[in-house]
Amino acid sequence: MSPQVKLHQILDWDSPQQNASLRRELATGLLQAQASIAPKFFYDKLGSRLFEAITELPEYYPTRTEAAIFARHLPAIKQALGEDFTLIDLGCGSCGKAGNLFHAEILPARYVAVDISVDFLRDSLQHLKRELPAIEMIGIGLDFTHEFQLPDDVPPKRRMFFYPGSSIGNFSPSEAGRFLRRLATQMDTSGGLLIGVDLIKDSALLDAAYDDALGVTAAFNRNLLRHVNTRLDADFDIGDWRHVAFYNPAETRIEMYLEARRALSANWPDGAGRSRRHFAAGERIHTENSYKYSPEGFTALLTSAGFADIQVWTDPRAWFALFFARRAG
Repeated sequence: MSPQVKLHQILDWDSPQQNASLRRELATGLLQAQASIAPKFFYDKLGSRLFEAITELPEYYPTRTEAAIFARHLPAIKQALGEDFTLIDLGCGSCGKAGNLFHAEILPARYVAVDISVDFLRDSLQHLKRELPAIEMIGIGLDFTHEFQLPDDVPPKRRMFFYPGSSIGNFSPSEAGRFLRRLATQMDTSGGLLIGVDLIKDSALLDAAYDDALGVTAAFNRNLLRHVNTRLDADFDIGDWRHVAFYNPAETRIEMYLEARRALSANWPDGAGRSRRHFAAGERIHTENSYKYSPEGFTALLTSAGFADIQVWTDPRAWFALFFARRAG
């Protein structure tokens, strides 16, 4: 890292202790009756780059729609954030969305970039620091979906959590409520939350956004197995699996799976030798949910999690929303 950028590598995926924990988590998910892999495993270095490519696709409306909301409501967003704040960017990826705010003269006293993919975070933050050397920048390699404490060099006052995109949808509504309550405990009443939320809409738009014609989302999903092979020393053949994604209107969520093209087995070492999971042709591994909300529903979720003074900005078609909320007194 540049000497002007500090990196707290709280999560080191390659440390023996962390690697053992991740291996246990992966094995447990794969051996369930409904096999599953947590979405956080999408984001190795290649997975992070593939997701950045997804955001450029014509079918993937969230990124450009959210950007249009920022552009249209920039003065109100700037007023809500105020001055002399610390921007804490959760799941920062390329840091591009924060960079767009900074170039639009929404300038924090310091920028704290948080991401699970430490190598990608390091590269992204170095690039942003070269563009904007006057802003103090801190990187934190962290799985923020679990309990976390920010380092002591992140001041408690005027913490503004920034969670753009639609990643809050990866949590079930009850999990999202618990996550938002944890965020509220990390700020005082001078702090706030600026969060992007995907809204309920026509299923055809949603299906296309998660199963694009070019196959980038399919590559992103299937790369998960490459990461599992590396992390778990497993022997998944990526060619044996197809990408499946669809909108479930009863649950108001996109569901994403990897589906076996044929009957097969996957193997990986464990303490007693090797574990094996058989998959029938057509059997699926669940990889992601992405819940969609109404503005009223997400406002109620924020309120129940301890937030108040809630502001909502949407696009003209009401496809996407930005919420700003302060911790309730």
